[in-house]
This record gives sequence, C-alpha cells and structure tokens, in this order.
Amino acid sequence: MKFISPESKRHILPNAEIEYISDFYQKPEADVLFNKLLSETDWIQDDITVFGKTYKQPRLTALYGESQQQYRYSNIVMHPKPITDTISTIKHKVEKESKTKFNAVLLNLYRDGADSNGWHADNEKELGKNPVIASLSLGQERPFHFKHRHLKEERYKLLLEHGSLLIMKGEMQHYWLHQIAKTKKQIKQRINLTFRFLKNQ
Repeated sequence: MKFISPESKRHILPNAEIEYISDFYQKPEADVLFNKLLSETDWIQDDITVFGKTYKQPRLTALYGESQQQYRYSNIVMHPKPITDTISTIKHKVEKESKTKFNAVLLNLYRDGADSNGWHADNEKELGKNPVIASLSLGQERPFHFKHRHLKEERYKLLLEHGSLLIMKGEMQHYWLHQIAKTKKQIKQRINLTFRFLKNQ
C-alpha cells in the first residue's frame, strides 16, 4: 500500500488522474458547513442486497439534483430532492475549482467507524464515459483506499481531511476501485459530498 502525499495537489496514475486540495475549506467554514448539512439533509438508510442477502446500508445517504434524473447503484434507485442553498453554494465553489459542471450530489453520512463504503467504482451508465467525480469531506478524517483492477501493485491510501476536496478524473472509474473501510477505532461523524453529472437515459 502506497501513501499519497497531501502536499502535492495533482497525481497522475495509470489510467487515472486525481487532484487533492487539503484546505479547500478552512476549518471554521468547514465546521459550519458540517453542522448545516448534518441538520438540513434528509438522510435515509436504504436496504442493499449483496449475494442474495438484504441488509441496511452501512451509512446514511441523500441525493440532491437540478432535475428529476434518478440515480441507480447496487440495485438502489435514488430520487433527487431539489438542491438546497447550502449545497448550491458548495457546488459553485467545487465547479470553479474542478472546471466541471455538476447537476447532482450524493451525500453520505458515516456515523462512526462501523459505517463504511465497500470496494466500488462510480461507473453507472448515468455518469457517462470517464466521469469527473468531485468529493468533499467534512468532519472525521477517514482513509480513502483505491486500487487498480489489473495492476496489483497499484494500491494507494489517502487520508481525507476535514474540508478537503478530492477530484477523480480520466479513466479512473473504469480501471480503479475505491472504498472507505470500517474501523474499530472510536471516531466521530463524517459527511461526504460527491458531485457528479447525471445524464438523461
């Protein structure tokens, strides 16, 4: 497992490009946004089916969008709610930094170390070919693991800090998997916003 240095903003990897801005929001503003999103968001906990077994997804989620375009992943169909003023303000700042237009955001609330997101790629058909995914982290720091589907030596770890922005580009969603793993450590809540552009199907 290789560690990605947070001091370097841009990283070119096989079949992928990532940018990491550790101080996209300074702590005071990040604290305010965390508390606003925690209280304003209509959090839900969907059922997820894996290998024929159904259980509660190990985190809370919410989808907000500029249209009624649905988003499907892991046999879950999400219907967006209208983007709030808080999310709109964040979206404009993320779009300016990433030079990318987004029309939807998937929020995840990790309540403690038992909440997680297993190995996956953001490669659903609604996202189109080579989507740009911008991921804002607020609250508890969590390690972000990602690995190449075919090159076994290409495995990385990046600590996602409070107020940081991670941008994934290029072919990454086709060739790489990523996860937020469980931990037995006593940790606090984390909110993650993943901005994306959903195409009409």
